[in-house]
Amino acid sequence: MLGIIARPLGYLLTWMYDLIGNYGITLVILTVIVKLFLYPLYKKQILSTAGMSDMQPKMQAIQRKYANDKEQLNIEMQKLYKEEGFNPMGGCLPIFVQMIIITALFALLRNPMTYISQERMYFAIHEGFLWITDLSQPDLWILPILAGIATYFSFLMSSQMQTMPGTTPGAGNNNAMQIIMKYFFPIMIVWLARTYPAGLAIYWFISQFIQIFFNLRFNQIRKALKEKNAPKKKRKRRTV
Repeated sequence: MLGIIARPLGYLLTWMYDLIGNYGITLVILTVIVKLFLYPLYKKQILSTAGMSDMQPKMQAIQRKYANDKEQLNIEMQKLYKEEGFNPMGGCLPIFVQMIIITALFALLRNPMTYISQERMYFAIHEGFLWITDLSQPDLWILPILAGIATYFSFLMSSQMQTMPGTTPGAGNNNAMQIIMKYFFPIMIVWLARTYPAGLAIYWFISQFIQIFFNLRFNQIRKALKEKNAPKKKRKRRTV
C-alpha cells in the first residue's frame, strides 16, 4: 500500500531533482511542499480537538448525570454533538491521511531506489550536502541532535494544545504518559536518525521545524476560538 503513495512522491522527487540539480536542496523543498499540502489537514485536526476541549465541561456534566444509564448517556451525548455542530470523527480522517502520506515519504527516503526506477537517482542519493559527504549514509551527530531538538519542541507544543480543561478519570495517567513521551520520543529520534540515511534525517528535521511554526499558528487559532465561544461576562462593576 505504501507504494501507491511512495511511487508518485518518487516521481515528484526525481522531477524536482532534475529541475534543481542538488539532492539535498530537493529534499528540503519536497519536505516543505508536503508539509504545506498537509496544513489544511493539520488545521482540521486542531479545530476538532479545540471543539472537543470546549465541550468538555458539558460532556462531564452529562457523564455524571447519566453515569448509571448508558443508553440515555449516549442519547444526550448525541444531542450535545448536534447542538454544538460537532463531529466526534472529524479529526480522525485528517490524522489517517497524514499518517499515510508521512509514512510513505518516510519509506521513500529510507530506501529511495525501492520506489524510484530512474538510474540517474542512484548517483543523486549519494551526493553531499553542507557538511554531509553522502546523503545515503547516516550523519552520526549533528542532524540527529537537530532532529531531536526540533521533535522535542514540536511535541511539547502539540501536547500543550491538546490538553483539555477539567479533570477526567485517568487524566493523571495521560499526563504521566505525555511527560514520558516528551523526553523519550526525542531521544528515540536521535538514536534512529543515527542509523537512517542522512537524507531521511534532513526530512525529519525540516518537517518538525516547520511543525513548530504550524503549532504557533494553531495556538493563535485556538485562542481566537476560545475567545469567540467564551460566554459573555458582565463587565459592569458594582457601585457602592
